[in-house]
Amino acid sequence: MRLPTTDKPAAAQAEPALARPWYAGVTRYQWLVLIIASAGWIFDVFEGQIFNLTRHQMLADVMGHGATGSAIKDYGDLFLAVFLLGGTFGGLLFGSLADRWGRRPTMVVTILMYSVFSGVTCLSQTLWEVAAARFLVAMGVGGEWAVGASLVAEVFPKEARAHASGIFHASSVLGVWAAALAGLAVGAHWRYAYVIAFVPALLAFWVMRNVQEPEGWSRLAGQAKETGVGVSPRSFRGNGSKAAEIDAGLTPTPKMGSFLELLRKGPWRRRAVLGMLLAGVGLGTFWAVTVAGQDLARELLIRTGVPRPEAAQKAKFAYGIVEITGMGLGLLAFGPLCVRLGRRPTFALMHAGALFIVPATCYLPSTYGQLLFLLPVFGFLTGGIHAGYAIYFPELFPTRLRATGAAFCFNGGRIVAASALVLSGWLKSLPGMDLRWAITLLGLLYLLGLVIIVFLPETKGQPLPE
Repeated sequence: MRLPTTDKPAAAQAEPALARPWYAGVTRYQWLVLIIASAGWIFDVFEGQIFNLTRHQMLADVMGHGATGSAIKDYGDLFLAVFLLGGTFGGLLFGSLADRWGRRPTMVVTILMYSVFSGVTCLSQTLWEVAAARFLVAMGVGGEWAVGASLVAEVFPKEARAHASGIFHASSVLGVWAAALAGLAVGAHWRYAYVIAFVPALLAFWVMRNVQEPEGWSRLAGQAKETGVGVSPRSFRGNGSKAAEIDAGLTPTPKMGSFLELLRKGPWRRRAVLGMLLAGVGLGTFWAVTVAGQDLARELLIRTGVPRPEAAQKAKFAYGIVEITGMGLGLLAFGPLCVRLGRRPTFALMHAGALFIVPATCYLPSTYGQLLFLLPVFGFLTGGIHAGYAIYFPELFPTRLRATGAAFCFNGGRIVAASALVLSGWLKSLPGMDLRWAITLLGLLYLLGLVIIVFLPETKGQPLPE
């Protein structure tokens, strides 16, 4: 053991190091990776949100005389389902390819995919063309997150990993705001918004020029290429038989990024399934509860005598600016909370807080001003959870399965979330159902998140599995 080189006690010598800010040892290259990964995620979210902001004008134009209000709503919901399906398929595919090909080429492909096909949407003349474009955009969108989250986790030191990963996911708020500004700028000329969507393709050249493969992945890829087989975890020092190793799920696999290894017996399957359910709770409640802040504001204003057009505009401000700002702060706060409390306690705190803030936001405000006071807290707790996925999921899996596992959790969660969307639509459409009561009932899903996190491991202060 190395002894102190001064007469000061070891604890006193360690104190300045512990007091150092998390970013003190971050290199210029690590900052660059965070900026590039965040830019990819910002544009990723932009491509997803621009449809939500322009779909009414788009579908009215594409459908022509058949564009009734109900038909536009039905096709809008259908294309949201198409987007969820494409995101799931693309996330699983490109997550696996990121472990096989490498982080850099996969990120380039996903960025080009979502930007090019989003741009091509401006040429759509039929509903089938819109559906195909949205599916392909979603594939790129789903794949980019897993690659970016894994890259940031692998490049940053463990002392800075949670903060950096939290910032990475929190940058999504900029994508929402960018899409909102683009939607306002183009007005009813929706095709121009998709021409703008070509711009992120330029980011691919920045990635190719500046991003290097993480050292851990490069080492494993080199060993796999030389031997023709996968690499066992370095932390495994088994002395048992081959059969025992197979049963433990720790035997080397011929391929990196293998779903077979991820989902067979062993620790990775358990983590993947539980992570998928945890993400499903967050993604499902986002669409069923968090986004409903706009509906809560509109209904409150209408109940208090505000004309519907004015109520709609004020509700957009309440959600798009006030609530989303609170959500952005929650996303940024998740990283520091993880460092102080741990990953599992932070998830538990956010889920428990969301469980209480949902009925409070639904029933306590009697004026628009009171609702504006609660909405940032509502957004902070219900939306801030999502930064935890970028922090936590890459820490659950070894290098050869990291992007695969993170993609399975986050994008597999989209399938789980689809059931919450169906439940939300059915519940809110029931005759005589009060929106506030429906949202409160849907908020009980956060209880499920509290249960799931009990069965997942704590990763605070631990090196990434290799």
